[in-house]
Amino acid sequence: MRRHLRRSRRKIFSLRAWRARLVFWLGALLVGSVCALFAELSERAHYLYGAGAAVAPWMPLLITPLGLAAIAWATCRLFPGSQGSGIPQAIAALDMRGKAAVLSIRIAAGKILLTLCGLAAGASIGREGPSVHIGAAIMYSLGRVARFPAHYMERGLILAGGAAGIAAAFNTPLAGIVFAIEEMSRSFEQHTSGIVTTAVVFSGVTAVAVLGNYDYFGHSSAVIDDPGWLLAVPVCGVAGGLLGGLFSSALLYSARSLSLTARHHPYALAFGCGLVVALLGMLTEGQTNGTGYEVAKGIVTGSDELDPLYPLLKIGATLASYLSGIPGGIFAPSLATGAGIGADLAHWVPLAPVSVMVMLGMVAYFSGVVQSPITGFIIVMEMTDNQDMLLALIATAFIAHGASHLVCPTPLYRALAEGFLARDGMRES
Repeated sequence: MRRHLRRSRRKIFSLRAWRARLVFWLGALLVGSVCALFAELSERAHYLYGAGAAVAPWMPLLITPLGLAAIAWATCRLFPGSQGSGIPQAIAALDMRGKAAVLSIRIAAGKILLTLCGLAAGASIGREGPSVHIGAAIMYSLGRVARFPAHYMERGLILAGGAAGIAAAFNTPLAGIVFAIEEMSRSFEQHTSGIVTTAVVFSGVTAVAVLGNYDYFGHSSAVIDDPGWLLAVPVCGVAGGLLGGLFSSALLYSARSLSLTARHHPYALAFGCGLVVALLGMLTEGQTNGTGYEVAKGIVTGSDELDPLYPLLKIGATLASYLSGIPGGIFAPSLATGAGIGADLAHWVPLAPVSVMVMLGMVAYFSGVVQSPITGFIIVMEMTDNQDMLLALIATAFIAHGASHLVCPTPLYRALAEGFLARDGMRES
């Protein structure tokens, strides 16, 4: 007993332990600051593209294909490992020997720069997945400098950085913690849960200090007052889940089919994908370009009218943007697509008010794409500041997960991470 107490005191008061704690806390603060700045710059990059397209409507046909080709070149030549969402790299790093190959400050810097360039070029991408990659890279890199204990370096810092990135990007601390457990680690580990929670708190507080305490999609007052409206839960769950699963299947199938083209002609592929994105954007007057944040916020708050084809066109633009090989995530585009699906279902199958159907559509499609239902309903609840529909969101998320699994048995990020590990042959034994 006394020996145990002496060992505990040494852990609490040793200089080495305090150095590790200070570096960890500073790292979490840095992740929050970087992700908050990234959020601000992302909005300006998308505004820059919109302003240019308003002045010269033909501009997307030039800027988007050439821009995506140039970004693909920079990704391959200058920042290899920064492509795509970044969540698959963070997940793969948990099982890789050479983690620094995908988690470094250089890659984090490239992720920020090239994602901003992608938004300025009109790509349908989000910054939330990249924020996970950036957070994991920052925390892991600082851990190497401070020589953290092995159990921190193996999983703890990567999970903590990823969770901190989500929390800071969306102002959703609970979703950050759950995402690290449900999507990244796929298990609850007692020795990492504490550092994940600490990182989320420090990072989230820093982001709020920089950006203010905001709700990502504004406030939704949707509530299910009539028991008959509950019929919307299975309808939205099945429809959104199937569409989300089909998107994931299409992305995985297309990535495999185009793998040779991507290897031998990456810039031509990026140019072609950019042309598709530009044409879809012109068809929707720019609604399918960028993160979809403004469109989704308008749908949630009921302030915008939407083209009924918007969800399908947004899916096409997001798919083309991802296949181009540039850095950029699918979190925000998926939520925007889901909001559009909910609005369409409210028009075609008016089982509940539009505000209710929109929230159910968001959680259904998002859960269908990523197949992480707990993260799905928590992130939508926090982003819309609405706890009144919690039970309906939970039910919709799990129905959508089941429907998605029918058409896409392997979760999207897991499949992409497995492909990354197989390609690099760097799995730990």
